Amino acid sequence: MAEHVGKSIFPLVYLKDIVILPHTVIPLLVERQESIMAVEAAYEESCDFVICLQKEHSVTNPGLGDLMRTGILASILEFVRLPDGSIKVFIEGKSRVYIKDLVHESGLVHAVVVTTEEMVVNEARAEALRRLVIDAFKEYADLKAGDIEKKAINEISSEEDPGRLADVVATYLNLKIGEQQDLLEENVPEERLERIYEYIAREIEILKLEVQIKEKISERVGSSRKTLLGGQSNAMRSDALDRSAFQDDISGLEEKLRAKDMPEAAREKALEELRKLRMMPPMSAEATVVRNYVDWFITLPWNTMSPEEYDISEAEKILNEDHYGLDKVKERILEHLAVKHLVGQLKGPILCFVGPPGVGKTSLGQSIARATGRRFVRVSLGGVRDEAEIKGHRRTYIGALPGKIIQGIKRAGTSNPVFLLDEVDKMSVDFRGDPSAALLEVLDPEQNHAFNDHYLDIDYDISKVMFITTANNMHAIPDPLKDRMEILRIEGYTGFDKLMIAKHFIIPKQLRLNGLEGREVSFTPKAINTIVHEYTREAGVRNLEREISSICRKIARGIVKGIDDKKVSIGPSRVHSFLGVPKYRRPLREKKDIVGMVNGLAWTEAGGELLVVEATVLPGKGNLLLTGKLGEVMQESAQAAMSYVRSRAKEFGLEQDFYDKIDIHIHIPEGAIPKDGPSAGITMATSIISALTKRSARSVVAMTGELTLSGRVLPIGGLKEKLLAAKEAGMEQVLIPVENEKDLKETPKGIIRGLDVRLVEHMDEVVKYALN
Repeated sequence: MAEHVGKSIFPLVYLKDIVILPHTVIPLLVERQESIMAVEAAYEESCDFVICLQKEHSVTNPGLGDLMRTGILASILEFVRLPDGSIKVFIEGKSRVYIKDLVHESGLVHAVVVTTEEMVVNEARAEALRRLVIDAFKEYADLKAGDIEKKAINEISSEEDPGRLADVVATYLNLKIGEQQDLLEENVPEERLERIYEYIAREIEILKLEVQIKEKISERVGSSRKTLLGGQSNAMRSDALDRSAFQDDISGLEEKLRAKDMPEAAREKALEELRKLRMMPPMSAEATVVRNYVDWFITLPWNTMSPEEYDISEAEKILNEDHYGLDKVKERILEHLAVKHLVGQLKGPILCFVGPPGVGKTSLGQSIARATGRRFVRVSLGGVRDEAEIKGHRRTYIGALPGKIIQGIKRAGTSNPVFLLDEVDKMSVDFRGDPSAALLEVLDPEQNHAFNDHYLDIDYDISKVMFITTANNMHAIPDPLKDRMEILRIEGYTGFDKLMIAKHFIIPKQLRLNGLEGREVSFTPKAINTIVHEYTREAGVRNLEREISSICRKIARGIVKGIDDKKVSIGPSRVHSFLGVPKYRRPLREKKDIVGMVNGLAWTEAGGELLVVEATVLPGKGNLLLTGKLGEVMQESAQAAMSYVRSRAKEFGLEQDFYDKIDIHIHIPEGAIPKDGPSAGITMATSIISALTKRSARSVVAMTGELTLSGRVLPIGGLKEKLLAAKEAGMEQVLIPVENEKDLKETPKGIIRGLDVRLVEHMDEVVKYALN
């Protein structure tokens, strides 16, 4: 029986007099306005659409009850807009779907469908029916006297899938609309094959009767013979007219090919295919395949280029208008424009933006396109697991198409767009190949001037394309692919960055989108900081924009109801009233100095964090207890810290065997949150020393650094974020490794201002600064 696989929403096209079955490729003329809108939406979004049969022709706006509930999911192979406004498309039926509901949105009708998966109930019966149908179809083809091509007969004879066989054979039979719909609604392949066998047997009997009638008629003389000859003459004349129109169409394609600015090798290949097309029957399936292939050659922008902008000042202005910060990325783009301006011809750079979600990697690609004057194309690679998605399918497959690279270039209309390959770290591998291996040719400047797509089967120059890839996790990108790209890291935004982004970008945008532009609506800096720290915890600004949008909607509602005046000022108290109870608490330092409690600093994808380490001494047998969901590296750091303290017991005024009769318990609060990394080494060592020596730790001091057994302090990462976290928590002094001095120079002065940053090289210096 059929099994429901999943529910989805697709644009809907309903037909009055035709039923389309899966696994078939046919032309379709779309004339009704609602159907035109649905097909255009599917084509523009590169998605499938649903086709079903309308029950009554007279109904102009059919509802769910006026439609056959079983239809098909179809994809667009070719899209042609005709002068009268109608659309001609070549479509391929993909699978049966059941229509659960209709959704009307923006003048479009969408169908909520459930895809069904066929299951053979009785394999032996299915195989027997498959053989019977193939034998009967061969007899039927013989009676049709050459109307069915030998290639089609061979393909049907070799078809192993019973369901596909039934659908394909049905297209060659003269079936009524009701019979076609019955076949579409039948989900069990054996039952469908049995019906097909009955229909073929009926058609064979009719054809045999036709032969007998023709033989009787041919024996007659006089007016009967003249009538028969006249009818045959009309049929021949009609066939000749169809053939003439087909040849005229081919001549039009040839003219377009000869006028197209394209490489001679590509032109010759397409003309050779046209010569084959002239010899084919107009309505044959192979003729449709060849026609689609030639159309791709005509529509691709072989030598068409967008005029590039070389005004460095204007490009810098555009980049700054769209994004705050990201100085290194902007600098790299401006360098490329400057070199291109001087050299004239330059291979497109291949940049990879690596950073957490929501920091603007994808939108930065659009800004680069605007700054350089190029078209912009985006292709998401998340979940792609088939090599053919990149390099296309060979034409031997039904419904074959070029890969995403060639499709994107066609969509751009030029051969030098900015091409964004989104989520390059989320591709996967299975038996169909490795898409990341296929990308090696695409992203290699030494090879991509001759990129060979399997469908086109001819070299296409993509060296002028500016490829940009994005990723969240650089470690998930294969090394050979990583080697071909220039990695540009986009770090998470600091609280100050988010304040500026909200003030200059998000708030004006949300005021405009919510109808508040021109009204005196303002957010105080404290209000923005409240949203940042108490309602969001992220590296990017997606949730920040979501919360500001929520506030703007509530303001709009208040103005419409007359509750709020035209002048509205949002402070922290109104933020709380609009957004409710804070989702997160601000980390603040303790007001007094406490023995065993030391302030550390940590880096997360959401930015810097204050990491409080607590240590206490208990009667015991020398055990080191660690709690707070610490990772393996962090546990090893705690053991190293304990070993360091034991090795320096005399210097700290402790007995050599002090640990024999005590246990030391180290705890890091917020125990549900996983923590790992070596940068809390000096923090845990200071906490242990404070607990053992009863010397209180200064609450205004925070620290970060990896500790070795000899007491050396090693460098750490994420310094900017950690310093910002220290400042926001109210720290006065921060201890960092001396080797991080270079990072300190790149940290904005606004973050360092008000902090006494001390560079430490050894644990002795840490103890001197941190403990009273």
